[in-house]
Amino acid sequence: MDVNEAEQARAKRRTALMSVSASAGLTLMKLAAGAVSGSLALISEGAHNAVDVAASGLTYFAVRLADKPADEGHPFGHAKIEAVAALAQTAFLFLLSLGVALMAVRRLGRPPEIAADAFAFTAVLVSIVVDVFRWRALRRVARETGSHALEADALHYSGDLLASGLVLVGLAATRAGFPAADSLAAIGVAVFIAVSGYRLGQSTIDALLDAAPEGLADDVRQALAKVAGVEGVDYLRLRRNGGWTVGELGLYVSRTLPLEDVEAISERVRVALARRWPRMRLTIAANPLALDDETVLERVQLIAARRRLLVHHVTIQRVEQRIAVSLDLEVDGEMTLSAAHEVASRLEQAIEAEFEGAIEVDTHIEPLDGRELQGEDADPALTAQVKACLNRHIEDYRLLRDVHHVRMRKSGGVYYGVFHCRADHDASVVSVHAEVDALERSARAAFPMLLRIIGHAEPA
Repeated sequence: MDVNEAEQARAKRRTALMSVSASAGLTLMKLAAGAVSGSLALISEGAHNAVDVAASGLTYFAVRLADKPADEGHPFGHAKIEAVAALAQTAFLFLLSLGVALMAVRRLGRPPEIAADAFAFTAVLVSIVVDVFRWRALRRVARETGSHALEADALHYSGDLLASGLVLVGLAATRAGFPAADSLAAIGVAVFIAVSGYRLGQSTIDALLDAAPEGLADDVRQALAKVAGVEGVDYLRLRRNGGWTVGELGLYVSRTLPLEDVEAISERVRVALARRWPRMRLTIAANPLALDDETVLERVQLIAARRRLLVHHVTIQRVEQRIAVSLDLEVDGEMTLSAAHEVASRLEQAIEAEFEGAIEVDTHIEPLDGRELQGEDADPALTAQVKACLNRHIEDYRLLRDVHHVRMRKSGGVYYGVFHCRADHDASVVSVHAEVDALERSARAAFPMLLRIIGHAEPA
């Protein structure tokens, strides 16, 4: 749990404890005023507050348990305990509503004498003031932390304000000479309690059944469409878990991308979602997608890369309605021809399957020498002679100049060389490669013991 989450957890506990204390004080005051005055509406509100004490106490313990970190027994955390606490509050509300309504209906026929004195009015007015402050505090913290239990309490006390208003009207009407007004106010209180229970139960059941937050999936999809590299959404599953929105997200990305680029796209998605929805945690999977603009070369190289095969010199020809592909395949030089041919055949079959048979594939098998050779630096005199030779021959080429960084190494009686040179920066790779290749051949012709020499061209 980070610092922000810990502070939010403390705020939830403080707010829930405040709600318990307020409910306890109001309960004692309303029950005392109701007993003195004989008002059923006021007694009902006192009983309502008594239920609030139990419900708010349950909320307090629920938010404490909900903030416990995930463990082996609860790998997704304990946040749903808040929804369970809210469901218990719903049951309390419906039972209280039914009890108040039945008692009020019995008293309508023979209204008792009600003493609507100053104590009764004071109790209701104090209750209204306390509930206003409590409702605002609960709603604010519930929105900041996403707590279902605190949201349930806030919804509950918004109904209390209306119910207290009805009690106040009933007391005033009774004092004005309408004895049945108190029972009618009690019935109104019962209705408000039932409505609050229904609204709370509806949201709580949605949370327990993992109902997707309404409209959120569309908003997330629109946000993902703006992230570079995301080609589409395969699936998106969202649900509430306490104050968090959690779920699973499957992205489509180009199948030709390397793993580093795929991870970078996933990270951009995480950042974009966290910036807009800080309390959202999604498990992200990136799924490969074949795009319409993939070239034949990209598709062939992708198939080879999936099989960890090295191919080069890929030649692609369009022959009437078919594609002809030829390529060089490098395999272990110690492999038998039969085994190497089997590798090549499987590669050819995979390429044919990719293009659904509208292709012909021919493979040239080459030995791959993966040995690590033990070498040593060559005599500096030989290195100087090779450099001088390269500088003489480079004058024969239009694009190349400035041979430098020549290195010669001896290994097993033969020599390997490396040199750098410069070339026109706007020349094509094909033309530069042709001249570098010719310069390499000149060096090998002049020094027969030179088994291989590699030229590296840099833009001038």
